[in-house]
Amino acid sequence: MGNTTSSAISKEILEDLKLNTKFTETEICQWYENFQKQCPTGRISPEEFEQIYARFFPESDATSYAQHVFRSFDTNDDGTLDFKEYIIALHMTSTGKTTRKLEWAFSLFDVDKNGYITKTEVTEICQAIFKLIPKEALAKLPGDENTPEKRANKLWAFFEKKDNERLAEGEFIKGVIDNENAMRLIHYEPMNE
Repeated sequence: MGNTTSSAISKEILEDLKLNTKFTETEICQWYENFQKQCPTGRISPEEFEQIYARFFPESDATSYAQHVFRSFDTNDDGTLDFKEYIIALHMTSTGKTTRKLEWAFSLFDVDKNGYITKTEVTEICQAIFKLIPKEALAKLPGDENTPEKRANKLWAFFEKKDNERLAEGEFIKGVIDNENAMRLIHYEPMNE
C-alpha cells in the first residue's frame, strides 16, 4: 500500500497549484506523473532542470539561463526543486504579464539574493538571455539592443538610476509596468513569425 501515497499528488499541493497557476487539475496530475517518472526522488537537480529547459530552446544554449531560473525558484535554497517549485517555475516562465511574473523576474535578476538589483546583475542576466536567442533572431535585433550590454543599458535606463545605484523590488515592478519596452527586455520570447 505504501506506494500509492507517493504516486498521487497531495490535495493540498493540487489546490495550491490550481489557485496559483493557469494549469488545470488534469494537466497538473499529468505533469506530476511525468515528474515522478523523471525524478523518482521527487527532487530535480540543477543538471536535470537544465536538460528539461534545453528542450524548450533547441536552437540555442540555455544552460546559464536555466541556472538562473533554477536559483530563482529554489526558494528554500536546498539546491533542488520539488514538484511545487518546478510547476511554479514552468508557470511563471510561460504566462503573461502579471505582478507575480514580475516578482519572479525580480528574483531572477537578484543574482546574489540580497533583495536589490544592480546594473551588474542586470548585465549578467542579459548575457544569459542572449545565449537563448537563435543566431537568425539576433541579427534582427534593433541596433540599441543587439548586445547584452546594450540591452542592459537600455533596460537600466527605464529605472532612472545611476549605474552604481541599486533597485528595490517595488521600483523594478513599477518601472517595468510603466514601460512596454522594459517588459520585452526582461525576458526572451521567441518571435512568432
